[in-house]
Amino acid sequence: MPPLLPRARHAAAATCLALLLAATTACGSGSDDEGGEGGTSASSAEKGAFPVTIKHKFGSTTIKSEPKRVVTVGLSDQDAALALGKVPVGTTEWLGGYKGAIGPWAKDKVGSAETPTVLKDTGTGPQVEKIAKLRPDVILALYAGLTKEQYRTLSKIAPVVAQPSGIPDYGIPWQEQTETIGKALGRPTKAKKLVAAAEKRIAEAASEHPEFKGATAVMATPYQGLFVFGPQDNRTRLLSDLGFVPPKGLAKAIGKDKFGAKISKERTDLLDNDATVWFMTSPEKDAAKLHKDKLYGGLKVVKEGREINLKEKSDYAHAVTFVSVLSLPYTLERLVPQLADAVDGKPSTKVRTPASGR
Repeated sequence: MPPLLPRARHAAAATCLALLLAATTACGSGSDDEGGEGGTSASSAEKGAFPVTIKHKFGSTTIKSEPKRVVTVGLSDQDAALALGKVPVGTTEWLGGYKGAIGPWAKDKVGSAETPTVLKDTGTGPQVEKIAKLRPDVILALYAGLTKEQYRTLSKIAPVVAQPSGIPDYGIPWQEQTETIGKALGRPTKAKKLVAAAEKRIAEAASEHPEFKGATAVMATPYQGLFVFGPQDNRTRLLSDLGFVPPKGLAKAIGKDKFGAKISKERTDLLDNDATVWFMTSPEKDAAKLHKDKLYGGLKVVKEGREINLKEKSDYAHAVTFVSVLSLPYTLERLVPQLADAVDGKPSTKVRTPASGR
């Protein structure tokens, strides 16, 4: 599965409480303020923020006091924590290639704090013993796909804020992700302000490009066929916030419990839009291969040059994939001009290459 897709979580291997406690006590002394607020132990929680109870897919979790040591199991949860001024002691790898699993759009938020320990999912779920050794006060798993068993296991280490109910795993909107993490860290007001500021930037971009309103757009990848991201994925939500509408029938083709799905070649009509954004391993080679396909190659999106082809392992594509309160400005700066080129109605217009981050 390509790095831009959340990796499937399998049931965690059985781990007894005794092992977890042993792992925790074996981790060494370390200071209580390690990894938080750039090395300061001063509280920055808002007055009356604790205790706080947060509902999620597996019930609810109560956090009694301000967490000092935060571990993020959610694949993009670190960005919200960083935006709120809290440097996690542990982050979970998703896209690869970044120190501390922190993208270039967020690295300045680390400051003088210690770089987070990077956790990996090897196919059996979160690295439980490694998480225990980090001695977290809270475990954030919002942009995630925890199973009930994994949630119960992690809850033996620290309070766990899991993904919300009622939406697909890896489907939490970035706004809800930010505000929920704000509650968990004792900074709900700051979280709301961060969300409002990011939403304002998106609204300004939409206002500057009225041609986006009502135009169709989708994001997809040719990995092992044709995989399209649906209405309950943050990438599609960003397009909608900019004024675009998804192609007719997309939600039905994806299914209500999924963030995206493979489509058959007979449904290439879902890719024939005013703008189609592709995540590709090698844009030139992958695009050429797609264009040779009889069903896709003859579509207007190809003939009229409405494709935006992103190199999957670039900072830019990673930022588009993250869709976080910190990555959005980075994304908008690069994606909006390309979308404008794609929908200008002139087949002769070539989609520009981003100035940086490719």
